[in-house]
Amino acid sequence: MDYRIFRLINQFAGRYQHVDKVIITFSQKVRYLFFFILIFMWFRNNFHKKITLNALLSVGISIIMNKVIKLFYFKRRPFLNLWVHLLPPSPSKSNSSFPSKHTVLAFAAATSIILYKRVLGCVMCFFALLAGFSRIWMGQHYPSDIVGSALLGFITSIVVKLTGWIWNPIIKRVLQNYNGFCSMLKNHIKNSLI
Repeated sequence: MDYRIFRLINQFAGRYQHVDKVIITFSQKVRYLFFFILIFMWFRNNFHKKITLNALLSVGISIIMNKVIKLFYFKRRPFLNLWVHLLPPSPSKSNSSFPSKHTVLAFAAATSIILYKRVLGCVMCFFALLAGFSRIWMGQHYPSDIVGSALLGFITSIVVKLTGWIWNPIIKRVLQNYNGFCSMLKNHIKNSLI
């Protein structure tokens, strides 16, 4: 089933040059869109700063989990097992197909946002789905890699939310230090101009 779905999607890669360019660009640039959204949220208010810190925490834990899984589990990429339509940039042959780092991080961020801001989170989840789809189209991951990676990012964010009693004091401290630094900087600038 995994192979059939992979073939169904990947068979179109290389046929439509403009579609390939859009998919490659999207696959490589969606992380910058997510980064921009988090930066925008950071500069709104303390509530949005907390959401941003929760998302960054989920992404950080997801990166660690991604690396740990790859230490103990290796799955060959589709282009090493099959003849595929592989679009650039080609990943390293020594890099495991599961989990898909792009997909794990996209879903960790999107799920963290959807827990607090449904509309924005749904938009981000849609983009995370497209990012995962693009990795299959490009011949770099199997569908099961994408589904498993999405679940990993999703579960990580849920666990971070459920264990808020651990993280909330740290997040509160970070916000206090940040706000204190901003106040000090404003006063310094104000006094310099007088």
